[in-house]
Amino acid sequence: MNDKFYVTTPIYYPSGKFHIGTAYTTVLADSMKRYHILKGEDSYMLTGTDEHGQKIEEKSKEAGKTPKAYVDEIAKMARELWAKMEIDYDDFIQTTEPRHEKIVQKIFDRFMQQGDIYKGEYEGWYCVPCETYFTETQLKEGKCPDCGRDVRLMKEEAYFFNMKKYADKLLKYYDEHPDFIKPEYRKNEMINNFIKPGLEDLCVTRTSFDWGIKVLKDPKHVIYVWVDALTNYITAIGYLSEDDSLFKKYWPADLQIVGKDIARFHLIYWPIFLMALDLPIPKTILVHNWITMKDGKMSKSKGNVVYPETLIERYGLDATKYFLLREMPVNQDGVFSPEAFVERYNFDLCNDLSNLLNRTVSMVNKYFNGVVPCYNGTPNDVDSEFEEYTNNQIKLFEQKWNNYEIANSIQEIWNLIARTNKYIDETSPWVLAREDEKEKLESCMYHLIENLRKIAILIKPFMNNTADNILKQIGITNKELKTWDSLNFCNKNLDAKVIEKGEPIFMRLNVDEEIAYLKSIMKK
Repeated sequence: MNDKFYVTTPIYYPSGKFHIGTAYTTVLADSMKRYHILKGEDSYMLTGTDEHGQKIEEKSKEAGKTPKAYVDEIAKMARELWAKMEIDYDDFIQTTEPRHEKIVQKIFDRFMQQGDIYKGEYEGWYCVPCETYFTETQLKEGKCPDCGRDVRLMKEEAYFFNMKKYADKLLKYYDEHPDFIKPEYRKNEMINNFIKPGLEDLCVTRTSFDWGIKVLKDPKHVIYVWVDALTNYITAIGYLSEDDSLFKKYWPADLQIVGKDIARFHLIYWPIFLMALDLPIPKTILVHNWITMKDGKMSKSKGNVVYPETLIERYGLDATKYFLLREMPVNQDGVFSPEAFVERYNFDLCNDLSNLLNRTVSMVNKYFNGVVPCYNGTPNDVDSEFEEYTNNQIKLFEQKWNNYEIANSIQEIWNLIARTNKYIDETSPWVLAREDEKEKLESCMYHLIENLRKIAILIKPFMNNTADNILKQIGITNKELKTWDSLNFCNKNLDAKVIEKGEPIFMRLNVDEEIAYLKSIMKK
C-alpha cells in the first residue's frame, strides 16, 4: 500500500457558473481521494482557478470591474459550489496569489538561464477563449479547431520554449511508463497528431495585454497561460518556497485528472516543463471526455446547459454524483438526457438499492426483532456461491477503479446489488420462517446485512451520505466494520441491531413530471 496519494483537478478558467461537465472532474478527483483515505492512505487533493490572460482582462472590462475583483468573484462561486457538493479538497489555489506568482517567475528565470527559452516574434491566428495560437492549416473552416469560435491574426514579440529539445526524451518516457497516460489511446493521439509531425516550440509570453505575471528580467512581457497555469500543481504544495515540506511529501502527483480539451497541454507541455526542472513526472494523467447533450456539446447559446446545483436541490447530492460517475465513461463522451437521469434514479437507486435495504431491514425486524443474527452454521451451496460472488465483485470493482474505469467499476457494485436482490428470491426467507428453518433463516439475514454493509463501503467514495445512512439503518456501529480492510474478511458476529422502521433512502420519481422539469431547467 502507498503511504500517500496526491490528486489534482485542472485549475478552472473563470467564465461563469460551472456546469455538470466541470463538476464531473472535481467529483471524480474527490471520489479518488475518499477511496484512498478509506484504504488508510494519507491523501491530498488540489483544485483552484486559472486567473490570468487576455480573456480575463477583456471580460473584466466588459463587467466594469478590475481583473482581480472579477476573478475573486468566480473563485468564491467555485468554493461555494464545491462546499455544496461536499468536495473534500485540501487546497484551493488562485493563480493570482503571491505564493504562485513568485515561484512562476523563478521557474521562468531558470528556463531562461538553461537556454530553454528564447526571444522571437510570433505571428499566427489566435483564439482568445482558448488562449491558443494556431497555424493556417490547423484552423477548421477559418475558425478555432478546439472551440469553433473566430480567431484573430496577431503578431507580437514573444518568448518561446524550445519544445523540440525534449521531444525524443518525452517519447522515451511514454515508452518506459505505460501507466502515465490513461486511457492509453490518448498517447497515440499525442504522438501522431503533435509529436511526430514536428513538435512546435511553445509561445510562453505575451506583450499585447498586461494582465499576467511579469517576466522579471523583461517586464513588458507577461508569462503566457501554460507556464503559469500548469505549474500550480507544484507551487501550491510549496515548490521553491521557504516551506517545501508538502512538495517533498506529495510530489510526484499520483493522479492528475483533466478533460480532453486540455490533454495536449498536460501530456506534452507539462512533462517537458518538469523534465526541464529536473523533477519527477506525475504517475498518471487521466484524460476524460465530455458530458454532452443529444444535440452536441453543452452551451448557453443552445439552451442545453445543466448546472449541478439544480440537480442537487431537487434530487440530492448523492444521486447527482452517482449519475455523473455512472453515466460518464472516461474513454468516450457521456450523454446527459432527462430520460437517462430519471431512469438511473428510479431503477438503480430506488428499485435496486433502496428497495434492497428496506426489504432487508423489514425482514430482520419481523423475524429477529431487529437483532442481526450471528453466522454460526456451515454455509450451504447457495450461501457459498453467494459469498464467492460477493468477493469476486469486490475484486472486480477494485481492479477497474484502480485502472480508472470508473463507470465500469460502479457497474460491478450494481451487479452485486442485483445479485443480493436475487439472493432473497433464491432463499425465500418467508418460506424459511413459515417452515421454521431457523438456522437457514439466520444465515439468510446475516448474509443480506453483511452484503449491505459491504455495498455501503464500496459506494462511500462517491455516495458518502447514502453509505452512512445504510450503515446506520443496519446498525453497524463498530468502526472496524466500516473500513476498507473489513471487505476482505468474514465478520461472523456483526453485533448489530437494525432500526425499527427504515426510511427509504431514495423515493421513486414521477417519470413524466421529472423529465418535463429537467427539460425546462435546460432552457434557462
